[in-house]
Amino acid sequence: MLAKKQLEFTLPQLKKQVGGRDVSARGAFFCRDTLVFTAQVPRTMGAACVVLRIAPDGGKDTDHPFAFVSTKGGIDTYRLSLSLTELTSPRTHGLFYYEMLFLRGADTLFTDAKGDNVTYTLSTESGGRFRLLVSENEYTTPAWFRGKTMYHIFVDRFAPGGGERPSDAVYHEGWHEEIEQFGAYSGAPVANNEFFGGTLWGVIDKLDHLAALGVGVIYLSPIFKSVSNHKYDTGDYETVDPQFGGRGALDALIAAAKERGMGVMLDGVFNHTGDNSRYFDRYSTYGGNGAYHSKQSPYYDWFYFKKYPDKYECWWDIPILPKLNLSSPAVHEYLVGEGGIIDTYTKAGVLGWRLDVADELPNAFLDDLRLRVKNATNGEGVVLGEVWENAADKIAYGKRRRYFEGRQLDSVMNYPLRRGIIAFVRDGNATALADVLRELWGSYPEAVCHSLMNILSTHDTERILTTLGGERDDGRFTNAQLREMRMTPAERAVAVSRLRIAAALQYTVFGVPSLFYGDEAGLEGYHDPFCRRPYPWGREDQSLLRYYKKLGRIRRENPVFGDGEFEIVAESAHAIAFSRKNEKGHIIVGANCGTEPFSLCLPSAAVDLLSGKRYARRVTVGAGEVYIWRMKNASSHH
Repeated sequence: MLAKKQLEFTLPQLKKQVGGRDVSARGAFFCRDTLVFTAQVPRTMGAACVVLRIAPDGGKDTDHPFAFVSTKGGIDTYRLSLSLTELTSPRTHGLFYYEMLFLRGADTLFTDAKGDNVTYTLSTESGGRFRLLVSENEYTTPAWFRGKTMYHIFVDRFAPGGGERPSDAVYHEGWHEEIEQFGAYSGAPVANNEFFGGTLWGVIDKLDHLAALGVGVIYLSPIFKSVSNHKYDTGDYETVDPQFGGRGALDALIAAAKERGMGVMLDGVFNHTGDNSRYFDRYSTYGGNGAYHSKQSPYYDWFYFKKYPDKYECWWDIPILPKLNLSSPAVHEYLVGEGGIIDTYTKAGVLGWRLDVADELPNAFLDDLRLRVKNATNGEGVVLGEVWENAADKIAYGKRRRYFEGRQLDSVMNYPLRRGIIAFVRDGNATALADVLRELWGSYPEAVCHSLMNILSTHDTERILTTLGGERDDGRFTNAQLREMRMTPAERAVAVSRLRIAAALQYTVFGVPSLFYGDEAGLEGYHDPFCRRPYPWGREDQSLLRYYKKLGRIRRENPVFGDGEFEIVAESAHAIAFSRKNEKGHIIVGANCGTEPFSLCLPSAAVDLLSGKRYARRVTVGAGEVYIWRMKNASSHH
């Protein structure tokens, strides 16, 4: 057997094609596609034949030998045509794993996937296989959504406006006051009844601000009636919380946003409710008709009781969040049936749903939810899932998820990209970012890639500015300390410089950038609840705000960002350049987080959209710099 270190010969060149287009970097296709694999194998390798070995997820291997085509200059060419219709029959979709075998006289060499669908390396034994995700032919994502910029609003903290103020809620007198409620330690119970007075009317008042940022999608944190400020403990799905302005404010926001070409996306929290809800009603707030009070309650089988009534299944064992039994026909019908919660709000004009903890929602529930949204919007509604890892072959609770095979999600929150950008911008690790980009582009269907919710901050993470320049939150500090901690002017200057690079990447890679309210204003903050401070109206970092407006304008004026092909065109240990290209334009983005200059050659003369300066083909990206070059003669829509 040949040792790995002896594999010094040139690796075989392997390419996949669909319809004559090279798709070597992709691992997701439609059932109707036929893949053509071409292997160019050095004669010195001694391969007698090439075989594709493939198996459906959890199924048996089948071998497909390549046909010998020709030999020239010491290179043997082999080819294999693979019909995905035949491969998936009798189903129309599915997840597969494959590898290439190079059979030689005494041994066999195997491709080793190393976690992505791009880099072919060889091993003397079967290693990692490549994914092949086959989606149903009609599976696509709404075209209007791609190319947009999303703005994520935590409603109570964005902008004040008219709303009811319950007697059991604690309201701040001043908008810019500091958060008072936080646990003594991570996970400690908190009342979460501390409010600053943000409402949906307040959002309407700030639509000019959103328009100036180029926003096309407004994503709201939960708005249904609840006792908490975050409202992830739903009390009543049928009621928009009067604290936020009620149903009238939601309808007015949808209408006002539509006039400006913006869609409204809601946060769907359907895995659990609050214990203080009309369905569970532990405290008799809703008249004592909930599951907690009687086994004869119409809501009794909506929950999982272990020992009635005080022991029940909760989300993450948090007692105030009893888990919903989504397999109950009554629950299913109430939430995703005709005339149910999803149907009602979608028909009222809601254009999208972000699904909380999507990994915990059953397949049948997701199938019917997506169908309900699509039917109510003529296919234009968007369904995004909260998934923290690669969603193409995600396993949750021991089961493989089929999010992208055709009937469940349009796309997901892009936490892997967030991790990759931070590794690059803060730590100078360009390889980490390149690996993430290649893996996602290579494993998700193309329409999913263009609809990814690209985040740098959310209500669940520390603020990106703090991440990029503040002290690491590594367990050394108490919550009381984190509340008071701010960056020094020097630390903040570094953080802002890094954020400019991070945001430029977020706005130009494949997917939809999601700007968490206040990031554009320079808001700092460690983990929840300190990432949820009120928007600093009148105290914004004006330079950063102007930069985000420019990014929004660049994105809006260059439709290539909506569905352009993606390719990494140059990289080093600390720098990266990638291309976005189609008939609508050609953009190359270059960023350098190292200390040495990074040089590359553009395909033509270009203009940097950030500075307006013109460049010849040979360009250099200095340390700590980022450029967004539009190639000469590339189209632009103004």
